[in-house]
Amino acid sequence: MLADMTENAYAAGAYAGVGVILMIVSFAIVDLLTPGKLRQQVWSERNRNAGILVGANLFAVAIIVTAAIVASEGRLLEGLTYTVVYSAIGLVVMGVTFLVIDALTPGKLGEILVQPESHPAVWVQGIAHIGVAIIIAASIL
Repeated sequence: MLADMTENAYAAGAYAGVGVILMIVSFAIVDLLTPGKLRQQVWSERNRNAGILVGANLFAVAIIVTAAIVASEGRLLEGLTYTVVYSAIGLVVMGVTFLVIDALTPGKLGEILVQPESHPAVWVQGIAHIGVAIIIAASIL
């Protein structure tokens, strides 16, 4: 029992570490796609639009990581590999989704994101990211 707990704790730490790194990468991608400093938008200026998109993106990465853990069925190395590969696919598709929605709709999403007034387009973009994550999660499972 103690050996199982130690092994599970090690696996939890490994998944958490990889998951946090992937969330940092996700944040960096959103920061690249939007004007200005995203950290300042969320924490200093308390921009709701930026917070919604960042939160949706982080949640999307968590969905993919969770699906990879479940799909690995206790095989840590395989699960970590799934996590990295499928999360990378998800991050690329989320970035492309951002650009496609931006191209197909009026206005610029990046500019809308940094406006202080709430905008429904940010919710649409955030839900699109979560949708991408659910699709990728289903493909893993």
